[in-house]
Amino acid sequence: MATAANLEDQIRTIDPAEERAFMDAIDRWMEREVIPVIQHHDHNDLWPEKLVDQMAEMGLFGATIGQEYGGLGLPATTYAKIVMRISSHWMAITGIFNSHLIMAAAVERFGTPEQKMKWLPKFASGEIRGGLALTEPNAGTDLQAIRTVAVKDGDDYVINGTKTWISNALNGQCFAMLVKTDPNADPRYKGMSLFIADKRDGLTTGKKFDKLGYKAIDSAELIMEDYRIPADQLIGGVEGQGFFQATGGLELGRINVAARGVGLAEGSLRLATEYAQQRETMGKPIAQHQAIQLKLGEMVTRARAARLLTLDASEAYDSGERCDFEAGMAKYFASEAAVENSQEAMRVFGGYSYSKEYDIERYYRDSMLMCIGEGTNEMQRMIIAKQHLRANPV
Repeated sequence: MATAANLEDQIRTIDPAEERAFMDAIDRWMEREVIPVIQHHDHNDLWPEKLVDQMAEMGLFGATIGQEYGGLGLPATTYAKIVMRISSHWMAITGIFNSHLIMAAAVERFGTPEQKMKWLPKFASGEIRGGLALTEPNAGTDLQAIRTVAVKDGDDYVINGTKTWISNALNGQCFAMLVKTDPNADPRYKGMSLFIADKRDGLTTGKKFDKLGYKAIDSAELIMEDYRIPADQLIGGVEGQGFFQATGGLELGRINVAARGVGLAEGSLRLATEYAQQRETMGKPIAQHQAIQLKLGEMVTRARAARLLTLDASEAYDSGERCDFEAGMAKYFASEAAVENSQEAMRVFGGYSYSKEYDIERYYRDSMLMCIGEGTNEMQRMIIAKQHLRANPV
């Protein structure tokens, strides 16, 4: 059985032919099932139940979970390419399995053997789906400021507090929940623990947020009122490890956000390229006007650079090394590329970009989330700078 220590040393690989076959299957699924229903679900903010069932059948809820637990065991590089491909048409649905896989990664990397055997096969099959419960009304990027508290009571813990902006809160059944088991610990991170928090008495969902973009996936509150949970659902079985368990999982989360940014940047480029060759002004396609060519030249370069940074971070993750530096750069650059490319594509489309009949307005609405989610880009730049300075002392 792999331990948390040696799991980091296992390098997952995939045969190139197998990867191509999997990507081809994703393309067929997108063409037949996803693309025809995107606008309906996005404009009406409807949970895509049928698509979620299909994602479970394809194994996407077990994409990065080890094969010994029933998952696909895909390397992060392949996983990132899948996210890029799907996000180039619709970013929101990748969030449904991304948050779930961060939860699963926390259990797989840090859980006890009993926790892995109990939970990971159900996570991999999609029988139990969920996400990550970190954010609170007064604690976002500063995770050490959380106020949700777990108190030991016999063979259980009793949890009270509120989590907010939790992806899959309504339609998920289980969450990796960060709480304080020692509110008086100094430094604060030593008093934090991570639990496998399944829905049961005492845990309820609050309001669903009406968002600018990122539609069809639910984002809502989780409210814990005397929520009693068995002590054997403390990940790893030892209190005080939660901060590092949660932030370790964010490496995969930031690679996912970077991949989503790449997809949005590439999708915006695709739409702008097609439209620029179809729309005519002054007797010729606007793609022949220098002003549009300058935009396209910047967009294609930006998208390519974002892809390469994301694959670089994915390779670092697959090597088993800590990759918060690479993942931070990829997340920062790719998310900004998504915003800039979608905005430039809006300019290429002109007035039509403001119509919901055209998909480009969705890319524009969705892109800004990538700069905020999984740690703000302001924080990413600070992390990048500190790591760079540490590696280059004078």
